[in-house]
Amino acid sequence: MIADEQWTALLDTRATDPAAIRRAYQARRRRTQLLSDQGTLFLVAADHPARGALGVGGDPLAMADRRSLLDRLLTALANPAVDGVLGTPDVIEELLLLDGLHGKVVIGSMNRGGLAGADWEIDDRFTAYDPTAIAGNGLDGGKMLLRLVDSDPGTVATLESCAAAVSALAERGLMALVEPLPYARDAAGELVLQRDAAALARAGSVAAGLGVTSAFTWLKLPPSPDEVLGATTLPALVLGGVPSTRLSDDLASWGRSLRHPTVRGLVVGRALLYPPDGDVAAAVEAAARVLRTAREAARTGADAAAGPGPGEAGTADGAGKGVAG
Repeated sequence: MIADEQWTALLDTRATDPAAIRRAYQARRRRTQLLSDQGTLFLVAADHPARGALGVGGDPLAMADRRSLLDRLLTALANPAVDGVLGTPDVIEELLLLDGLHGKVVIGSMNRGGLAGADWEIDDRFTAYDPTAIAGNGLDGGKMLLRLVDSDPGTVATLESCAAAVSALAERGLMALVEPLPYARDAAGELVLQRDAAALARAGSVAAGLGVTSAFTWLKLPPSPDEVLGATTLPALVLGGVPSTRLSDDLASWGRSLRHPTVRGLVVGRALLYPPDGDVAAAVEAAARVLRTAREAARTGADAAAGPGPGEAGTADGAGKGVAG
């Protein structure tokens, strides 16, 4: 829990010492690599408020309580299996001031201008971090949302902006985490995620080709069938999306995709930060366990498929809506 004196100190710093944020960026102890020693990457996401997406479950203002959000993030980050966080400058800087990001991967969220429910929602303008700030502040990469709506011309500007951001991050040797999501409008004009394999594979393929190089591009994808995950060689992270009423259902969905060899880990926000029973630490540990189990299964399957190595003898027995982040 954030103690009262910590909270008061944070508020006082915000009001009286804005230069403290620059010092906190500079003082952060960085990791030497993105992936964990197990070859995985587990991030918690907290960039929803900047897009006006504050609701979780039946509470339309769940993420509006900033002290509660930060406390939940610190609880998640305290688990050693959590590699880092994805967020907008306000959230990242508050975590820095609370001394919560040493030794963690930090990914800056970039385009938050497509406000949830706005008429211009698909025109996802870049209104948060830019590549220069990400590099200058010592962050480890940038994340961008790319919602593809064939009937909405706002998609074109977002495509071009994302391509420029991918190129600029790559020039600085930094990860570009692209979240491609195919949407269509229903009869009521509401945006609905297209969950079929053809639409998801198309979106992922478009995202993979953005920019002057794909060398530093990662994809952030919904839990997907193998034909979607196998449409590119780029490393992928499975997104959590809107949480269901049962965390066990979300965990099972993530676990199936985590077994695919292109998938390296998870980026989950609301489902872990606001679990139905309120136990953030337990939800995070459950997700970490699913990630470990899935990757172990993937490695075991790959080893079995390869067969005995040189000099080894074989044995006889052959031993949906509103997902956008």
